[in-house]
Amino acid sequence: MSLLDTRVPAVLLRIDRNPFHHGTLGAVRSLGRAGVHVHLVADSTGSPVRASRFVRQIHPPPPPGASLGDIAVVLRRIANGVARPAVLIPMDDASAIAVGRLRDELAPAYLLPQQPGSLPERVADKAELAEVCAAAGVPHPETIVPESAEHTVRAARGLGLPVVAKWSRPWLLPPGTGLRSTVVVRSAQEARDLYLRTGEAGSRLLLQAFLPGGPDRDWFFHGYADRSGAVCGGGPGVKTRAWPRGAGLTAAGRWTPNPQVRLLAEQLAGALGYRGIFDLDFRRCGATGRYHLLDFNPRPGAQFRLFTDSAGLDVVRALHLDLTHRPLPDGVPLPGREFVVENYAPLTALRPAPRAGRELAWNARDDRGPGRALWGLWARRVADRLLARARATARFTESPRAHSPGLSHDLSGTVCDEKASSC
Repeated sequence: MSLLDTRVPAVLLRIDRNPFHHGTLGAVRSLGRAGVHVHLVADSTGSPVRASRFVRQIHPPPPPGASLGDIAVVLRRIANGVARPAVLIPMDDASAIAVGRLRDELAPAYLLPQQPGSLPERVADKAELAEVCAAAGVPHPETIVPESAEHTVRAARGLGLPVVAKWSRPWLLPPGTGLRSTVVVRSAQEARDLYLRTGEAGSRLLLQAFLPGGPDRDWFFHGYADRSGAVCGGGPGVKTRAWPRGAGLTAAGRWTPNPQVRLLAEQLAGALGYRGIFDLDFRRCGATGRYHLLDFNPRPGAQFRLFTDSAGLDVVRALHLDLTHRPLPDGVPLPGREFVVENYAPLTALRPAPRAGRELAWNARDDRGPGRALWGLWARRVADRLLARARATARFTESPRAHSPGLSHDLSGTVCDEKASSC
């Protein structure tokens, strides 16, 4: 018999159009294995998640650039088809913010945590997060939101180059501009040029002190704050492999006890009165040893399945249990457990698993379809990117301005993962 109330379906919403979002597959499997009917609202064209046997039904997502009204229409239509209250789980920041704003309108068709509707947007905004951390007493890299191009130059120099440049609301970045959510800029001129593109980005530019990376520096915490505010269903972990190397998303991670990280996570969630699933990213400062919060994601992190305890509880199951008023099982943590994303860390995935166990993002014995689908799709994606890069290189080499000393520098800087503070 399932611990979860299988009479209550789940609706997973993802506005982001990334076909290789393995966190979505993790949520599909977590709930589907427990017997819950899973409805996926996402652009899954060309995505391995379509091949999962645990997806009950896939629904077309809101169109690109959809308004809150458009999103509400889609969710109401799905609710009418499901014909019973469902647990609604946003899988990206844009979805979490939209659901927060629409909370009153979506109830009672959907079950959602009780918290202010503006809170997901507040913590996801990288400029406001600095103020949130200051109020809660949680370390955060020194951050400046410049008010002019000249202020940007002074701020970059004052923080000490290189600095991290972030757009405060990366979910608003339009495609095709070449703008990245987070980059490391190595000159004041680069920072100024980015500021001048604020109109394209759709949100404020902020500059942040650069915290160098290194072994044992990148940590994360996944948790679920229940109706009482207690944090459960997750834990602290360390990033052991990144993609791109040294700065990107978690390609491999390990569940590792860390009382300091846990205390900071619980302190912040408590100060905010946060309810629901959250994913925090920390960078340990090599000079002081302090853990600085880099990002607060008001939804499941892509590697949330790392924190599956001895009773099979993870943050997604904790949410479903809590919202259906069922008790959470008394499992014990499994420190040393690993999570590996095969297409980003294939060699790590082939190594012997640790005693505490390992979960792969795509391949699973009880759900082989996504793993089989992944490699063909990934090979085509890599080939397409290599071809595009080769063509761009050829155009640059053939251009008469290619070697001109007056050629403007690349505005993209050094690209970082949107969760990282440095490369």
